Amino acid sequence: MSMRSTSRSSEVVRVDQTDGPIGGPPQVLLSRRSLGIALGLLWLLDGALQMQSFMFTKGFADSIIAPSAHGQPFFVAAPVEWNARLIAAHSVLLNGCFAAIQVGLGLCFLFRHTVRVAVVSSIVWAGGVWYLGEGLGGVAGGHATALIGAPGAALIYIVLAIAAWPERVPSGHNGRHWQRPPHWLLRAWALLCVGFAVLDVLPPNVSARAVSTQLTTNASMAPSWLAAADHWFATWVHAAGSMGVVAMAGLEIAVGVVALNHHVLIRKVGLSVGIGIAGIYWAIGQSFGQLFSGQATDPNTGPLLIVFGMAAMGATLHSSTSRAQATYIAQPLPRVDQLAA
Repeated sequence: MSMRSTSRSSEVVRVDQTDGPIGGPPQVLLSRRSLGIALGLLWLLDGALQMQSFMFTKGFADSIIAPSAHGQPFFVAAPVEWNARLIAAHSVLLNGCFAAIQVGLGLCFLFRHTVRVAVVSSIVWAGGVWYLGEGLGGVAGGHATALIGAPGAALIYIVLAIAAWPERVPSGHNGRHWQRPPHWLLRAWALLCVGFAVLDVLPPNVSARAVSTQLTTNASMAPSWLAAADHWFATWVHAAGSMGVVAMAGLEIAVGVVALNHHVLIRKVGLSVGIGIAGIYWAIGQSFGQLFSGQATDPNTGPLLIVFGMAAMGATLHSSTSRAQATYIAQPLPRVDQLAA
């Protein structure tokens, strides 16, 4: 009897180590709760940036909103231009509302009982910002790339907000158990990376001259130490030619496709590379969101992609642990007379 019981106990320990106890230490980088906290902090940062003095002037509409309509089809350009005119006419009132909304979203994400309200509200708000403020991130015009911030920070806010929706707490638990991010984040990550590659090889972007021009333009608004890095990278891209751009696109596709691999270690390596690329894009192509310029409304897509990659890495164990649980549950328990034997 004791030998059979010991064997069964060791099996329970082995399965628990695969999955991790519900209330035990986390084995992933981000849970749904910590993802919500990260979003809350980012929204608070956006609200603080919206309180900069420049945002309460007509320049916010003319220099930040209106340029999003340039090179866009009519169904994007017309609403963006209308929004810019509206903000220019009521810059103080509307910008104060914008800042308050974003601070409110950040606070709602930080408190457990208001997360669902924050998720729904941020989806609605970010959707409006993506269309009327960012002009769909320049995607419809085909002239934006991930290097400079496509497909727009607001769209990534929407995806991450959906992923942060808390699951129902199982009966018998105190509500503090670890909730892994949803497994569909891996597919969303792959789709996003492939989309980056598609944008890279579009006719307006595939030439090395186009990429180097984007980098040089960013350098004009960056401090000297960062401008030097932008100019160096622009020179390298120009020397590499179109094949360098195609190579960047190939790397983005690889990072996306690897996230769908069934081997957890390979997934994590691919996601780690993707997080590193997001950091490079944020530093070189996006100049750290130009946070030092006094005219930034958000940190751009770099930090959001890093959070995205960390959340997707947290979801890599989702399917394997579910199978482990199912295997254990499916095994019949020994009868009392068998144990006694």
